[in-house]
Amino acid sequence: MKSRSPLVNRIAIVVCAIVLTSFASMATTLAVSKSIEGNATAINLAGALRMGAFQLLSKVASSASTGNEGDSISGLILRHEAKLSSPLITRTIPGTTDHPLAKQYQAVTEYWRDTLRTRLENHPRGTPVSASMIAVTQTYVDSVNQLVSMLERRTEARIELLHLIQLISLAFSILIIIALFFDLRNRVLKPLRKLVGIATAVGEQDFSVKADLHGRDELAQLGSAFDQMTSELALTYSELEERARSKTEELETSHAALQLLHASSRDLFAKHDLCSGAVPMLRELEQLLGIGPIQLYLHDKNSSKPVQTATTAATERPFYCGDHNCDACLITQKAYDELPMESDNGRKLLLPIRTPGSLLGTLEVWYSAEQGLSDTTRRLLDTLSDQLATAIYLERQITEEQQLTLAEERTVIARELHDSLAQSLSYLKMQVARLRRLDIEGDQKGAHDAILEELSTGLNSAYRQLRELLATFRLKLDTPDLATALRKTIDEFSERLGKPVGLNYNLPPQALSPNEEIHTLQIVREGLANAVKHADATDIRVDVLFESPQVRVRVQDNGKGLPKGGQPVNHYGLIIMQDRASTLGGQVVVQNREEGGVEVELIFVPASRHLIPTEASGS
Repeated sequence: MKSRSPLVNRIAIVVCAIVLTSFASMATTLAVSKSIEGNATAINLAGALRMGAFQLLSKVASSASTGNEGDSISGLILRHEAKLSSPLITRTIPGTTDHPLAKQYQAVTEYWRDTLRTRLENHPRGTPVSASMIAVTQTYVDSVNQLVSMLERRTEARIELLHLIQLISLAFSILIIIALFFDLRNRVLKPLRKLVGIATAVGEQDFSVKADLHGRDELAQLGSAFDQMTSELALTYSELEERARSKTEELETSHAALQLLHASSRDLFAKHDLCSGAVPMLRELEQLLGIGPIQLYLHDKNSSKPVQTATTAATERPFYCGDHNCDACLITQKAYDELPMESDNGRKLLLPIRTPGSLLGTLEVWYSAEQGLSDTTRRLLDTLSDQLATAIYLERQITEEQQLTLAEERTVIARELHDSLAQSLSYLKMQVARLRRLDIEGDQKGAHDAILEELSTGLNSAYRQLRELLATFRLKLDTPDLATALRKTIDEFSERLGKPVGLNYNLPPQALSPNEEIHTLQIVREGLANAVKHADATDIRVDVLFESPQVRVRVQDNGKGLPKGGQPVNHYGLIIMQDRASTLGGQVVVQNREEGGVEVELIFVPASRHLIPTEASGS
């Protein structure tokens, strides 16, 4: 199986090299020592041959005999020859015949056998040795000396070879150790220091330190892993820092938005003004949350579609605007074109404005698709819709309660008028009728009749005005809006006229206070009553228009028009209309039309100037 650990492989190679070097050194040392084993003994024994040769020469020159066969010439010759052919010497001689040492040994042996031994055996006993005999012996000794020298030189050569082998092994081991040291320093120690430095830097949140190790060993792979880890940690830490910063900004924005909602809620409930109270707050909320524009739609039971009642971005003044000094929602055309409305980059969020069991309207929030909506922003918008729903619901409840209170007060007043003034007028009419029955003659008859006629006319007019007042006080609005009451009035006078009465109505929902609605309705009724009773009209039309910031009400007919005096005698309806218009802070203009007929026009600015009125003026 192939190893997959380069670092371990290198260490294993180094260890194997050292082991092999050691084995080689020991093996060669063993072989060399084995080859010189016995050389010292052989040298000593060869040295003894030299002494033995001179002993033999001395023995043959001596005539004395010891009687011991071992000390005889023959015995000495045999012992000398045994030493010469001893295994202690022959095993040190190379087996090859062409080796110089083998040749020298062969020459010594042959010289002994062929020359010196023969001369010693043939030399007479007890006779002096001749010079030639001494020369032969010296030649033999010289040959043995040469053999000994060769053995010594061979032994020394083997010892030098052994020293060389040891030196080579030592040098090779040192080189291996040095290479291992540098390899460990470059491949282990330095990478380890870098890795430790990376670990230290990571502990100090510094992810810029890199190992930059190259190779395929474990530390290089570990360094690459560390570099990848630090890069990922840097990215993760950066992402965490960004998320923490974003979350902090989001929390700060949420806190500021909640403070804004809290402060604006007080203005919204205190001012009772949805447009002026909500739009500035919505504009600030848009800047905080990076959204917008925001539009508010309220549901009207008389309209199939929701009616816009507030917006934070408009190039022209909205039709429902009741305050021309307010520019909270107006922006330039260029700024409007940059909004994400109705574009590929724009998204719309619809939030219901509801109370339990009732859907009051819809909050439309536009935002950029790239930016999106965070959960915090969505929760804040939900809080905003709940706040608006509470404000709208409470204001409607207050409005309905005020209408009910006003209707009850008017009912009480009507009952009091009926029980007091109406009965008094009826009593006066009865008295005028009694005066008519009196037969008064003489010069005062004409004046008497004229006075009675004036009394009768005045009483009839006062009685009619009282009935209209009673009808006004008893008039109730079944709903918080004027539109339904006007339609019922139009239906009533259409039946009395015998022809449909036209109606053009475009007031925003709840544009008027209950008191303003009552006075407006009564002026319309008065105009219709005059057109039906006195004008002999065949075509009557009613316009109730909102021309911000004012309300314009017109009743037009094609009747016979007003007399030249402008006001019929003993007719107080126009005076009462003027009185009501003055109460509304406006005016009524009654004039003949160029094409014929009369036009009654009421113009006033709603005192509330808001969409959810709560305060009613006294009637």
